[in-house]
Amino acid sequence: MAASFVTLFQWRLNSMLLHENEILLGVKDQIKLLISQLDAAGSFTGDVGMILGRENGHGSWASELRGMLRQAEDFVDDFVIRTYGQTEKDRKDSIAEFGKELQNFNSRISEILNRRPRVEAPLMLEEIQRFVRSNISSSEDKETDLVTCMLNYINLPYDLKLSLLFCGVFLGRYGESIDGLVRFLVAVGLVQEKPGELMEDKAQEYIDKLISLGMIEELEFIRDHFRVPSPNFELSLGVMKAEDFFMSTANSDIMVPPTASHVSIYDADNTIPNTNSFLHSLFVSAMDFSEASSDCLRNVLHNSKLLRVLDLKNTQFESLPDEVGKLVHLRYLGVRESYITKLPESISNLRNLQTLDISWPGVGFELSNGVLNLAQLRHLKMSGPANDGEVRVPQGISRLGNLQTLEGIYAGSGIAKELGVMTQLRSLEVRCVSDDHADELYFSVKKLSMLRKLSLTVERERGMGSYENSLFPCLESFSPPALLQTLELVGRLIEMPLWLGSMENLTKLYMRYSHLSENPTTILQFLPNLKYLQMFKTYKGSRMEKEFFRAGGFPKLEYLYISSNNLVEWTEIEERALPCLKQLSFDSCIKLMLLPEGLQHVTTLRILDMWNVHEDLIRRLSPNGGPENYKIKHIPLVKYLGHISSVQGIWTPQ
Repeated sequence: MAASFVTLFQWRLNSMLLHENEILLGVKDQIKLLISQLDAAGSFTGDVGMILGRENGHGSWASELRGMLRQAEDFVDDFVIRTYGQTEKDRKDSIAEFGKELQNFNSRISEILNRRPRVEAPLMLEEIQRFVRSNISSSEDKETDLVTCMLNYINLPYDLKLSLLFCGVFLGRYGESIDGLVRFLVAVGLVQEKPGELMEDKAQEYIDKLISLGMIEELEFIRDHFRVPSPNFELSLGVMKAEDFFMSTANSDIMVPPTASHVSIYDADNTIPNTNSFLHSLFVSAMDFSEASSDCLRNVLHNSKLLRVLDLKNTQFESLPDEVGKLVHLRYLGVRESYITKLPESISNLRNLQTLDISWPGVGFELSNGVLNLAQLRHLKMSGPANDGEVRVPQGISRLGNLQTLEGIYAGSGIAKELGVMTQLRSLEVRCVSDDHADELYFSVKKLSMLRKLSLTVERERGMGSYENSLFPCLESFSPPALLQTLELVGRLIEMPLWLGSMENLTKLYMRYSHLSENPTTILQFLPNLKYLQMFKTYKGSRMEKEFFRAGGFPKLEYLYISSNNLVEWTEIEERALPCLKQLSFDSCIKLMLLPEGLQHVTTLRILDMWNVHEDLIRRLSPNGGPENYKIKHIPLVKYLGHISSVQGIWTPQ
C-alpha cells in the first residue's frame, strides 16, 4: 500500500471533523476509530515495504487493505456529494447510513490488520540498489548518488516525502512558481488545517525545508520559481510509480494506470488520455491543443468526480465545459494561457474551491458574478492579454471573506473602496492605476495590515507601448502596510518616494519604468532586510559612481538586476559595500562599457549575468587577455550574450 494514500486519507478525515463537527456528531467516534486504524496501517507499511517492493511474502493482506481503503474513501466522497443540498430529514438518514457503513469498514479493516506480519525485516542496502537499477535509468556513476538520495528520502517525515513527490507532478519538466506550489499543496490536503494557523504558511515551511536539504532549489534565472534537481528528480520519478503518481509526455499510446491518483501530462498534443474515477489531481501542459480536444476534457471531467486539482496550461480552449461545476471536491482550478473569455455559470457550484488561476485568458475576458458564490476561495489570480492586463471584477468582491490573494484587478468603479474592508488579503496586484481612483486605492491599501505582497501598475497613456510617459498619480501620499515584504511599482516616478526608506520588513523590490534622474539607491541602500532588487529602466542616467553603493550599504542584498538603455559606465563600488551579494545581472545594457572598480572585493558574488550587452564590455572582461578580467575572475560563473554579434558563452575559473 502507498503510504501517501494512507496519510492523505487520514488528514482528510481530520479535516472533515474540523469543518463538519456538528453534522457528524453522531458518527464522530467511528471516524476517529477509522483514523486510528489508518495510523496502524501507515506505521506498518511505510515506505520500506512498499517502495522497495518488500512485502515479506504477505502481499495479499496489503493489497486487500488497499482496496478496502479505496472503498472507504469513495464512500466518504459519495457521502459529501449526497448530503450537499439535502433537506434536514434526508441528511439525518444519510448520516445514519454513513455511520453504519463506517462501522462495517472499521471491522473489516481490523480483521485485515490482524493478518499482517508482525515484524518487518530491516531495510537492506542491496535492495535499495536493486530498486534503483530496476526503476531508474542511470549510469553506474550516478547510482551511488541515487542510493544516497533514496536513503535521505526514506528518512524524511511523511509531509516532506509527499511534498517532494507533489513538486515533481506539479512542475512536470519545467519550473513553476513557489507560490503556486504552496496553493497546490494546500488544495491536495497535504496541510492539516488547524485553528489559528494559515495552511499556506505551513506549506511554505515544507518547501523551505526541502530547499534547505537541497532536494528542491530556486531557479537562478526566474526568481520565486523552483525545480527538482538531479538526481532527486530521477528518484522522485521512480518512487512515483509506487505512490499513485503518474507523469508522462502525451502521445497516442498513453495508458494511465488504473490506481493513479495524481496525473501530470506535459507537451500534450490534441488529446487527454482517459483517466480513472480515483483521479484527484490532473495537470495538462499542452503544445498545440485544438478546440476538438475540449471533448476529451469533457469526458475526463465526467469520469473524475473526485477531482480536487485541475490545472490546464497553454491550451486553446475558448470555454470550459459545464461539467466543471459538478466537481464539488475541486479546490484548485487553473486555466492558464488559454482563449477563454468567460467561465461557465456552473462555476458558482464549486463551494470548496480555494484557488482560481485565470492567467492570460482570451481577449475580452470578464469575471462573472458567479465567482461571488465561492465562499471558500482563498486565491484569485488573473491577468488580461489587452491594455494593462487588468481584469474587471464584479462589485461585491469584498464578500469573499477568505480571500488572501487578489491579483490582476482594475480598482476603478468602486472596487478601490471595497478593498479597504478586505483586511485578510496577503497579496494584492492592481493594474491600470489612474487619477480617478488612486487616492481611494492608497487609502484602502493602508488598512490591509496582513498584506505581504503589493504590486501597482500605472495606466499607460493611449497609444503608448511602454510606461515611459505614464506617471504614477499621487504616490507621495501613499503609506505602505508595515508588514509588507514584496513591492512592485510599474510606472514613471518624479522622485523616489520617501516612505520607501521606512520599509524595514521589505525583502524584495521591483522598480520598473521609473525613469528617475536622481540616484534611486540613496534611500534603498539602508533598507535592513532587502534581499532582491530589480531596477528595470529605473535610472535614466548614463553613469553610476561610488555613492550608489556605499560601504555598509545594502547589508542583506543577495540579487541585483539592472536594465538600462542609457547606462554607459559604473565607475566604482566602495569596499565593504554589498557584503552579501550572490548574483549580479545586467539585461539590455547595450551601451555599458565599464564595470566598477571594487567589484573584485565583492567576494560573495557567485553568478554574473550579462545579457544583450556591448561586445567591447565582453572583450574587456574576457579571461583570454581582457584588461579588466581581474574584476570578475573570482566569480565562479559568468554568462554573457553580445548585443550585435550575439556572441554568447560561459566563463568559469580555470
